Amino acid sequence: MQQHLTTHQKALALNLDQTIYGTFAEIGAGQDVAANFFKAGAASGTIAKSISAYDMTFSDEIYGKEKSGRYVCRSRVEKMIQYEYKLDCERLTQTHQNHKFFAFANTVSARNFYGTNEAHGWFGLRFRTSPTEDPSDIILHVKMHEPSNILQQKSIGKLGVNLLYAVYYQRDSIEQFITALMEGLDRSQIEIDMIDTSGPSFKHLDNRILSLQLLVKSYTDAIMFDEKGQPILAKDELYKQNIIVTRGSYRPPTKVNMDILKIGKTNFSKDISSKDIISLAEITINHLKEDGEITSEDFLARVDLLTTIGQKVLITNMPQFVHLTNYISSFKPTNMALVFGTYNFMQIFDTHFEKLAGGILEAMGRLFRSNMKIYLYPYREESDQDELVNLESIKLEDHKQYLLDYIKATGQIKDIQGYDERLLHIYSRKVLTMIRNSEEGWEELVPDEIAKTINDKCLFGHPCTHIVK
Repeated sequence: MQQHLTTHQKALALNLDQTIYGTFAEIGAGQDVAANFFKAGAASGTIAKSISAYDMTFSDEIYGKEKSGRYVCRSRVEKMIQYEYKLDCERLTQTHQNHKFFAFANTVSARNFYGTNEAHGWFGLRFRTSPTEDPSDIILHVKMHEPSNILQQKSIGKLGVNLLYAVYYQRDSIEQFITALMEGLDRSQIEIDMIDTSGPSFKHLDNRILSLQLLVKSYTDAIMFDEKGQPILAKDELYKQNIIVTRGSYRPPTKVNMDILKIGKTNFSKDISSKDIISLAEITINHLKEDGEITSEDFLARVDLLTTIGQKVLITNMPQFVHLTNYISSFKPTNMALVFGTYNFMQIFDTHFEKLAGGILEAMGRLFRSNMKIYLYPYREESDQDELVNLESIKLEDHKQYLLDYIKATGQIKDIQGYDERLLHIYSRKVLTMIRNSEEGWEELVPDEIAKTINDKCLFGHPCTHIVK
């Protein structure tokens, strides 16, 4: 069994490595990272400078003002590591020619005295792993969950030491690296909900897979990617916006999926009288486990294909819609909407809500918030009758039907309007089978750009007999 080093042992090991040398710059509550290195002993071997840019005026003079007026933000921590790393190189290159310089920074808002603020922070590290290598960067966003400022500061200190130790000694594999970041910590203390890397030291690590590991290891419950497939912080994109979420397996994204995404947004835009809407294609961990264990190839295929059509992607560990609603609500959206397939909506009434004291009534109350709208996309029964199933034709047990009738009367749920009747026969599972069996005709069931990508990259088990090896 591998023995894990303590925070003290890691800090001392770094201090005793005579080739690692650099700067610590910490804003706000994040003062404990450098403190761990000072307390470990032999800190002069690692620390060229430690700065606490606590006062806003001093901080602005050093790093410049933020257009947003915020100090706890990504752009701030990026400016800090860029500025401090440049100074290290300018002032130390001649005297420390064989050193691997680094600049560590954080900007943190820990719990205030009254507990009324959001406890979160940004961590940044610019470093090199050889004296001649170009620098690499890593950026993290964290949420702190401990009940006191002091406890949160201690966790920040541990995470900062873990980060510096991991980039120099524990980045051989994605799983090893992500696990190393949280050594000595757990989710009840601190949550990493965004990670982004760049540079030669991370060329063997895919940012999307790093983000996925945060979910797999339950270090967070949701990760988000922009239209280019780059990891982004959900709050920065979603705060006080109009948000529509469409859940699916997207395996592969079919013409039905595209129709749902398009007309869901159109219906929502009409109902709220605004075109300023953020659309999210959401996939749950359960959907990623449809064939058993999650595979990186399958995950990347889905993200790649959705970003191919310019779609933001949300991956969550929230199989129940009530949890997804709670998550979206945390960003204080002006309006929000969910798009369900009618079949998926019917399944809600068969879900057991043991963890909620009010059972299904409480779940529905949380789901149908005052600013929530739900749109149902119909489906056709795979039977001789070929029956169209929509909101009006749903049949439930009597006690559940009464609840559905009440929900319908509120006007917060409705059948989606403007769907393409010709697409209702397309089912993702059938398309997937056709792809794997190399059956003719599957390309006609998905958008052209997606068909091309599947063929070119042999995605979803495509035999790719056209490729000469």
